[in-house]
Amino acid sequence: MTRLAYLECPTGIAGDMCLGALVDAGVPLEYLVTQLKALAFTGYQLRAEAVHRNGQLATKVHVDLSSNHHHQDNHSPQHHTRHLPEIVSLITSAELPPRVEAWSLAVFQQLAVAEGAVHGIPPEQVHFHEVGAVDAIVDIVGTCLGLDWLGIEQLYCSALPTGGGTVHAAHGRLAVPVPAVLKLWEMRGCPVYSNGIEQELVTPTGAAIATTLCTDFGSPPDMILQHVGLGAGSRDLPIPNILRLWIGEAVKRAGGAGEAGEAGGEKRVGGELETIAVLETQIDDLSPQAIGYVFEALFAAGAVDVFTQAIGMKKSRPGILLTVVCHPEQVLACETVLFQETTTLGVRRSIQHRSVLKREIQQVETQYGVVRVKIAWMEGHRKLPSDQSENTATITNVQPEYEDCADLARRHGVSWREVHRLALQSWYFEHN
Repeated sequence: MTRLAYLECPTGIAGDMCLGALVDAGVPLEYLVTQLKALAFTGYQLRAEAVHRNGQLATKVHVDLSSNHHHQDNHSPQHHTRHLPEIVSLITSAELPPRVEAWSLAVFQQLAVAEGAVHGIPPEQVHFHEVGAVDAIVDIVGTCLGLDWLGIEQLYCSALPTGGGTVHAAHGRLAVPVPAVLKLWEMRGCPVYSNGIEQELVTPTGAAIATTLCTDFGSPPDMILQHVGLGAGSRDLPIPNILRLWIGEAVKRAGGAGEAGEAGGEKRVGGELETIAVLETQIDDLSPQAIGYVFEALFAAGAVDVFTQAIGMKKSRPGILLTVVCHPEQVLACETVLFQETTTLGVRRSIQHRSVLKREIQQVETQYGVVRVKIAWMEGHRKLPSDQSENTATITNVQPEYEDCADLARRHGVSWREVHRLALQSWYFEHN
């Protein structure tokens, strides 16, 4: 069963609220403390406490900076600005669990792209201010550690409240939502709404976590609910300032889109409509020898398809566009492979729908041996024309399996085309 989590954000989302919800859901604070020690800075303490928000009990996690706070990378306590390469170095040198490293890098890359777009500079030149501070790095990496510890395979999120008013930031007084948050929402196409609370409800850290790690936004996914973690925000608000983390296992809804013939109001013609994820990244500094291994690793991680295209990149360098097609539950696994096995700093993701024909595998006998054959047919028709009870089948594609044909061709010293022809001939003879 797929392990799911859903972020319900009636009063928004921030990094410390994510940590609080994870600890409340059972992630040991001691585990987070131990793992975070691998990051190359000291001078802070992580602690959790039970607090009440409008009468409801929740967990508040604090990142307390000590008076002798210092960074091993020689940043002074007052110097809270970092560039993306510095943060990448901190994370990659920490020897974190693979998924944690990949997710943490992806969150900061997403934020750097948004900040760069706001300020009109490349992502690697962005100065991280509040987000580059120790507490925000701890929030992001700690959240990824907690999700990994819980074994979450897919993360979902509710629509996000816009908030209002102004807030003081490194660049002065800013309107809420602040520019980086607004850009992150725009980049991901997030559903947002106003709950009437005129305060900052979604921080850049919280927005980056949600827009990077969440598979989709909106209503909760179909799931068997097993546990709920409550993470408290810092302020008292008209409604309980609590982030609720729902945790459970995925279930299929009986009579859903695949059964009824419609999804999202779109009538299916021929194929069954399914949700698919598409991951893309450009690469111009990786040895071509590594690409073949990346393909194998992606398919092992659950990719449906992987392909490359030759492209021209900045400074007129030739590169490739690497595209991965996978089911939503494999997004994080495939992204982990891309961050581990390639030189990319960022992966674009989109959720699409595709129409898929029904198919099955059959076997046929040839003079050289057995060959598997894949048969595809139109939705709503019977599978085989040999079914005389209702002979309305329309089979759209019959293809012998490549590997079976290749294996028999090598073993018997004949051409692949000959084995392929005989397999097709045998299938059509049996069913016509």
